[in-house]
Amino acid sequence: MVLWFSQIRMRDTARVGGKNASLGEMYSSLTHDGVRVPNGFATTTRAYWHFLKTAGIDREIAGLAAAIGKDKSRIPANAARIRKIITNARMPAELEASIVSAYSKLCREYGHNTDVAVRSSATAEDMPTASFAGQQETYLNVRGEKALLRAVKKCMASLFTNRAISYRMDQNIESKRVALSVGVQKMVRSDLASSGVMFTVDTETGFRDVVFINAAYGLGEFVVQGVVNPDEYYVFKPTLKGHSPIIKRNLGEKRNKLVYGTPGSAKPTAKMPVPEKDRKRYVLNDKEILELARYAVEIEKHYSRQAGEWRPMDIEWAKDGKTGRLFIVQARPETVQSRKKKNMLELYTLKTKGRVLLKGDSVGGKIGAGTARIIMDPKRTTGFRDGDVIVTDMTDPDWEPLMKRAAAIVTERGGRTCHSAIVSRELGLPCVIGTNNATRVLKSGRPVTVDCSQGEEGYVYDGILNYDVRHVDVKGIPKTSTKIMMNVGMPESALEQASIPNSGVGLARQEFIITSSIRIHPLALINYGRIRDKKTKQTIDSMTYGYADKKQFFVDRLAEGLATIAAAFYPNDVIMRFSDFKSNEYAGLVGGHLYEPAESNPMLGWRGASRYYSDKFRQAFALECSAVKKVRNVMGLKNLKVMVPFCRTVEEGRKVLAEMKKNGLARGRDGLEVYVMCEIPSNVILADQFARIFDGFSIGSNDLTQLTLGLDRDSELVAPIYDERNEAIKRLISQVIRTAKKHKRKIGICGQAPSDFPDFARFLVREGIDSISLSPDTVISTTLKIAQEERRLKKR
Repeated sequence: MVLWFSQIRMRDTARVGGKNASLGEMYSSLTHDGVRVPNGFATTTRAYWHFLKTAGIDREIAGLAAAIGKDKSRIPANAARIRKIITNARMPAELEASIVSAYSKLCREYGHNTDVAVRSSATAEDMPTASFAGQQETYLNVRGEKALLRAVKKCMASLFTNRAISYRMDQNIESKRVALSVGVQKMVRSDLASSGVMFTVDTETGFRDVVFINAAYGLGEFVVQGVVNPDEYYVFKPTLKGHSPIIKRNLGEKRNKLVYGTPGSAKPTAKMPVPEKDRKRYVLNDKEILELARYAVEIEKHYSRQAGEWRPMDIEWAKDGKTGRLFIVQARPETVQSRKKKNMLELYTLKTKGRVLLKGDSVGGKIGAGTARIIMDPKRTTGFRDGDVIVTDMTDPDWEPLMKRAAAIVTERGGRTCHSAIVSRELGLPCVIGTNNATRVLKSGRPVTVDCSQGEEGYVYDGILNYDVRHVDVKGIPKTSTKIMMNVGMPESALEQASIPNSGVGLARQEFIITSSIRIHPLALINYGRIRDKKTKQTIDSMTYGYADKKQFFVDRLAEGLATIAAAFYPNDVIMRFSDFKSNEYAGLVGGHLYEPAESNPMLGWRGASRYYSDKFRQAFALECSAVKKVRNVMGLKNLKVMVPFCRTVEEGRKVLAEMKKNGLARGRDGLEVYVMCEIPSNVILADQFARIFDGFSIGSNDLTQLTLGLDRDSELVAPIYDERNEAIKRLISQVIRTAKKHKRKIGICGQAPSDFPDFARFLVREGIDSISLSPDTVISTTLKIAQEERRLKKR
């Protein structure tokens, strides 16, 4: 009637339920690989049926369960009666003796009156298609024979909780076919330390190459139940062996924790507040994060081998506060992402037409609907709710946190390369820009539909309209000779965007990481000790809590953002552009006003390469280099390459390369490739000389158009003239492609033009460009057009 974990395997699900079968499997098969699992035992399902029959309650329970039928309104009353019948029934003497004997043996292993967790394990739970997680009860810090026997009966009764019966009805599983085993496992003293849950897949996107770890203080029930907001850590699996690839971490609030109750108290556990200093620091250190990730990988490998296919896992862990050791206390198949259809993309179509309120340039190919909110300042957002539509004049980096919560964006000003357009593409939001009068035509509180699915022109319709989302199987997307890469800036979008067919990232923008994750001017962090402005210093203190070395805050945050992008597209190349803020944009960062000049035309001023070797900025550039080194050397993501923007002269290029080498990033060492942006006419004219010192070019058509036609791309007054398809621009692009080919250098384009204009993409293919880097939302449609053009050229 009782089996020890060492006697149980996954094949014993019918005997001990899914949870206990999994515990036995791990204890028996993985402890020799270093995965720590606390010992324990389980009552069998035969013991459950024997209990009901011997106590003479089996028929009464079956009748009450059958009487529920398909009417969920009957569940509460009947379920309560069943639970009371079970808890009041007398347990068979032989079952009681078996449980007491096993507990005594466990006490001999761990100590007198040892504390145990008593968990329910049903025969229908922890399946790949239905987890049943949390449907039955768990009892923690159970001590002594009497308390254990009471907990075992309460677990058996919990097979008939309201939620468990309802869940079985939804899964079309009859209660009479389900039995319950009770697992008794030595407690891990995580009440004195921490615990949590981890998955061997990203739970939001289904990206399979990460271990996603949640962590909070105290016993794990608060994390499992969602009572606390835990820390989050992402570890990249492919480079875990030999490296420390913690690619991302988010600090949780962790306001409360669950601990052992006071000895002698009626309640075995109690809720306690977490001190503020502990809430502001991460629960786990790097060594512990990596150890848990390795456990997770071993568990996933083992269960996948058994299943004969990839089997992502949902795992509970706990840290013992007395010994400092980490343990696995449960594992089950992940049942959400593993069941989703892979390789499917979304295409949006408006089903009903409405009255057009506004027109402008469309960004992205999606449709969004919600309540319009006129907002002129991102710090004043009265009335704004998640899913509303932001309507404003134009945006800048301060708007990004708000934009992430919106259903769509509508602006009065801006072109296709403005902030609103770029960020909306990264976030996958529909955005209509350049409407001229959005804040006057629309009123806060008005329901609207924002449609960017109809090509270059976007529409704002009156009311909430119906639209269709079609899913496309990307397996049918043709392969092209021209490499199709992506422009990516938002790390949080990278794991999802990587599912789109691609050959890597042609442009990874640092600026988005700095404005969203760092928000402090690097020189303010470097010179922190000399800052006299109290308000600025207090702000930095608050934002960098826990960092004695403020510079390391910049390095860590930037490295994690870059690593997330590099991991998402691994092993394909990810070409990261060094910072290309203009002075007015740098001044907008915390402390930036202390270090930035006031320039009359920042677009043509102190930006890009000219900063990196300057005495006024070279220390800040060193931090960027340190972040790149951390990603490549510490995390093992060698697919990260670098690119120098706005390099006006060949001599500037040499100075930047020398500065990089001084900071440990020597071109050619350990496979490091260094590209240069081709966005200034001088880059084209002297392409043969630039080719001698760089590994390749990436055409920035936005700035190349601006500087060739002599106009300000942000000025609506000359916006009609701004066109990347101008013959002068095309001739320059043709010239630099020929020069790059002659010198055997790679050449691609990361500017906006091929994303917006299919004819421009076809022109690039005809010219023989190596790669085209596109906005994620245009990859599929543009790939199809490129494939068509390549087929046409082959027939000639």
